[in-house]
Amino acid sequence: MSDLTGLKALVTGGASGIGRATADLLAARGANVAVLDLDVSAVDGPLHGYTADVSDDSSVRSAVEAAADALGGLDILVNNAGIGAVGTIETNNDAQWHRVFDVNVLGMVRTARAALPHLRNSPHAAVVNISSIAATAGLPQRALYSATKGAVLSLTMAMAADHVREGIRVNCVNPGTADTPWVSLLLDGAVDPDAERAALNARQPMGRLVTAAEVAAAVVYLAGPAAASVTGTALAVDGGMHGLRLRPEGQ
Repeated sequence: MSDLTGLKALVTGGASGIGRATADLLAARGANVAVLDLDVSAVDGPLHGYTADVSDDSSVRSAVEAAADALGGLDILVNNAGIGAVGTIETNNDAQWHRVFDVNVLGMVRTARAALPHLRNSPHAAVVNISSIAATAGLPQRALYSATKGAVLSLTMAMAADHVREGIRVNCVNPGTADTPWVSLLLDGAVDPDAERAALNARQPMGRLVTAAEVAAAVVYLAGPAAASVTGTALAVDGGMHGLRLRPEGQ
């Protein structure tokens, strides 16, 4: 497919996981794609890699400008960069709360703010933020992470309202528990990794983790021309976790 041919896309946190799957799919669909990440050593053609720390405004502005110059503008921004956190409200101290909000929420603000002048010049401008099932469902041991993703969901709706008359669409994707490097680290640190993986699989009605490719497909749909009338929307890719309430098997 080449439905994105000629469009210029920027993906934060695009060197691995959901971000890399999204960048690769955008490129496969014909877009010219730049990736921002802390380490872009694994980013290769046709992707353009730029080192950036989304918690540093000057770093973000420099990388966004470099990417826009190389691509010849920006049509699509995928705000994917983020970090995780485990625990209740008592577990994480103030510094950790500030740090995760700085990356997960303000990181999106910084990147979108730097990209807006370029997006305003695009006849097909789209922003897709990566939120989470944690924004809409209460998950144990995820208080800080959930708070940031709830903020991303609200931010998405506010951005959509602010920029719709500029021709900029803003949506978000809410993945369920996805098979990503961060989840793998959590599983590696569990007392019984196999039992923990089985529990995560069982938590989603489809009985398995979401794949990075499945999330990427949703992102690319929202970013592309097929979603030209879609803005202010949260698309769940969660195996039915948020909406379904299944009875136990056999009942």
